[in-house]
Amino acid sequence: MSLLRLLLVVVVLHLSAVAGDDAIVSRFQEYLRINTVQPNPEYYKAVDFIISQAKPLSLESQTIEFVKGKPLLLLKWVGSDPTLPAFLLNSHTDVVPFEDSKWTHHPLQAHMDHHGDIYARGSQDMKCVGMQYLEAIRKLQASGFKPLRSVYLSFVPDEEIGGHDGAEKFAESQLFKSLNIAIVLDEGLPSPTESYRVFYGERSPWWLVIKAKGPPGHGAKLYDNSAMENLLKSIESIRRFRASQFDLLKAGGIAEGDVVSVNMAFLKAGTPSPTGFVMNLQPSEAEAGFDIRVPPSVDAEALERRLVEEWAPAARNMSFELGQFKQKLTGKQFLTAADDSNPWWGLLENAVKEAGGRTSKPEIFPASTDARYFRKAGVPAFGFSPISNTPSLLHDHNEYLGKAEYLKGIEVYVSIIKAYASYESKSGSRDEL
Repeated sequence: MSLLRLLLVVVVLHLSAVAGDDAIVSRFQEYLRINTVQPNPEYYKAVDFIISQAKPLSLESQTIEFVKGKPLLLLKWVGSDPTLPAFLLNSHTDVVPFEDSKWTHHPLQAHMDHHGDIYARGSQDMKCVGMQYLEAIRKLQASGFKPLRSVYLSFVPDEEIGGHDGAEKFAESQLFKSLNIAIVLDEGLPSPTESYRVFYGERSPWWLVIKAKGPPGHGAKLYDNSAMENLLKSIESIRRFRASQFDLLKAGGIAEGDVVSVNMAFLKAGTPSPTGFVMNLQPSEAEAGFDIRVPPSVDAEALERRLVEEWAPAARNMSFELGQFKQKLTGKQFLTAADDSNPWWGLLENAVKEAGGRTSKPEIFPASTDARYFRKAGVPAFGFSPISNTPSLLHDHNEYLGKAEYLKGIEVYVSIIKAYASYESKSGSRDEL
């Protein structure tokens, strides 16, 4: 072959690759533009789009509604050995609200700037991962790869408001039990370094509302046990606890997911008037809301006692509500082994290496994801989003993901899915974890 013909071949291959990458990114942008913002996500548009992407891949699909109006899409890439347990790739379709005036580009336009950064709500959390699953399968099929184990993909609703009508009901269902899932992959967090972050557990959400009552009084009167005074005492006690946890984090040597985080979400008090609030009347009721995240290693009973005795004592006319207190997911039973005792960990770690990446030390996820429901059902789960060299902008203004990072993440999933789908346990047709 002449040098000129060789150069032409190289140019054609390069242009073909560029065109392929452009199509991949275009599909990602199309998914990002679907408005699945809470509290009124267009779930059916998202499901229809995903189904349109699954059909060319000949993936089996079914749509389930555990709660009316909240579809869960389940896809299946059938493996050649149905006796082997399958694995599940989970993602959620909903995203959090935004303040569009605070964004450089509108968060539903999926604008890509000259740097290749794609700005959109969901670009990191977590429409990227859902599409990367599909693109990885597309590449594997194009290469002729045939899975030994079956691969399931779930696109679930409501993760951003607790996941109760989506992943929680799915993990508790007979349908899920019938799938015979050995391992679940769910979302992780971006890494500002070269190494990818992997999560083997997470903090349990305690969404706390403390209410205080007291006698009303004139705005100029000083007296004990007003509602505001009682609430402020609680807020100060909680603030000191928060500071002690934050000091541990700032001292270093401990990860964010290993301390209890407490942040005030709202403060509500006062007597409304047509012009705002009545200033010369001390209110008889006041309340404050807190987002608390509790690591698995923390003594939940001791923290509950602190809440009852110190933060909201009945003797001070205090009461409280814990909207997610039933999710007291603490203790080792809600952790996934990230060592040699778990073959899925080794497969993940090696697959990332083969794709040219590396993983950092496994962590406790500092917030909460749907993975907790699968762990509660007795199935190991890892949180993993293949995003490196990128600031974490989940729920922030100007959330973005670079085109190159997105494409690289697809190659990482190609390696992981291939490794998981090819794995056959030493015991034969079944896994013993």
